[in-house]
Amino acid sequence: MIIFFIVIPVLIGGFGNYFLPIIIGRPDLIFPRLNLFRFTLLPIGILFLLVSLQSEGGRGTGWTFYPPLSSIGHDGVSVDLSIFSLHIAGIRSIVARFNFMSTALKGKGNLALESLVLLIWTLVVTTFLLVIRLPVLACGITILLFDRILNTCFFDSRGGGNTLIFQHLFWFFGHPEVYILVLPAFGIIRHATMALTGKLEVESYIGIVYRIIRIGLIGTVVWAHHMYMTAIDADSRAYFTAATIVIAIPTGIKVFTWLLTIRDTQIKWNPVLSWVLGFLFMFTFGGVTGVILSNAVMDITIHDTYFVVAHFHYVLSIGAVFGIFTGISIYWPIVRKLHYQRRIIQSFFNNFFAGVNITFIPIHFLGLHGCPRKYKQLPSQFKKWVAVSTFGSYISMFAIWWFITIFNETITSYRLMYTLNSVCRSLEYLLENKYHTFTEGVRVFVNKIICKPSKI
Repeated sequence: MIIFFIVIPVLIGGFGNYFLPIIIGRPDLIFPRLNLFRFTLLPIGILFLLVSLQSEGGRGTGWTFYPPLSSIGHDGVSVDLSIFSLHIAGIRSIVARFNFMSTALKGKGNLALESLVLLIWTLVVTTFLLVIRLPVLACGITILLFDRILNTCFFDSRGGGNTLIFQHLFWFFGHPEVYILVLPAFGIIRHATMALTGKLEVESYIGIVYRIIRIGLIGTVVWAHHMYMTAIDADSRAYFTAATIVIAIPTGIKVFTWLLTIRDTQIKWNPVLSWVLGFLFMFTFGGVTGVILSNAVMDITIHDTYFVVAHFHYVLSIGAVFGIFTGISIYWPIVRKLHYQRRIIQSFFNNFFAGVNITFIPIHFLGLHGCPRKYKQLPSQFKKWVAVSTFGSYISMFAIWWFITIFNETITSYRLMYTLNSVCRSLEYLLENKYHTFTEGVRVFVNKIICKPSKI
């Protein structure tokens, strides 16, 4: 639910769909009806998933659908409905990604690739990852559906199949999904740093572009670090360990580049700066624990414990969500011309930041003590940290409720913002009307005059 129907639709389908045409100077995406078709599939996929959760006691297989648990362990319609939901979500994502890539590469006009902002670069790399990875997941779950309905034995060892093939197919998609979710947040952080500092571009722009491409390429060849517990040989474990650690290098350099961009600027503390620093902290914390798990020996020791849960929540659920709130904090006055109260938004950040850290930092300790995941009842020795984590989850729930209240108050109070106090160079800050702003003549003018290639 979080991956396919919250983070991807908001980060890519929301921010990308709205700001991609504006940034490159187009009135809309190249295929607007195809975009409408993609949006129509979203509630259908959510409906299938929600119905599957209520059918026959739920799916019961986890989000990984590992056979034989999902093939012969649960023979009801719940797993089938979940597979149909993933098919619909995959079709929607592939359709949207082709539209985004066509708009970014063909609709840029006379703009050089070196002048495209990082948000467009992250969308292009994300599109590439989705287009080559989603069909692999679709093939895996379709073959799983054949095993369930047509009595084939692709993943059934009793008929000569191999269950590990499904793991390879799933994680060949599953690990790049991490970067699919986080890369658009990188582009939003770039826009936030530009709005904060007033600089023309982040430090080492070309270097960051190459690092984003390198992360996308390396991320496609490290899927088996999720499978250290299977019977892969020592050489393969050594390769996937080394390749996973290599990904941390361009990612860490990007974090220091953003900090270098913010350095030497007189910035008053504001909610946007809080969200940027909060995102960098969350993603860095999750990346450090990811380096720990990349080692095959450490991963085997703490495999399937709460340490793994804490790691991917810091990177995915929390890191990507902090990117979403960063985008809301900088783009809400631009989109709706309504001003929010900074002190109240800062209070929401304080509560949410404290809540998620109180929730997931104790989970690391639970994992290091060997607490297994997916268990209904735990031994009493884990009671203390579970209580602390539960208290943090209550704070997070209160923070989300507080955000919804602030959001509604901003709309109902109708505090209009007539000017934007920003010297950012991006087009979304320079245009008054955001809906079908550009005609062909205006687009040529923008491409030649306003969006000149940046001097690197």
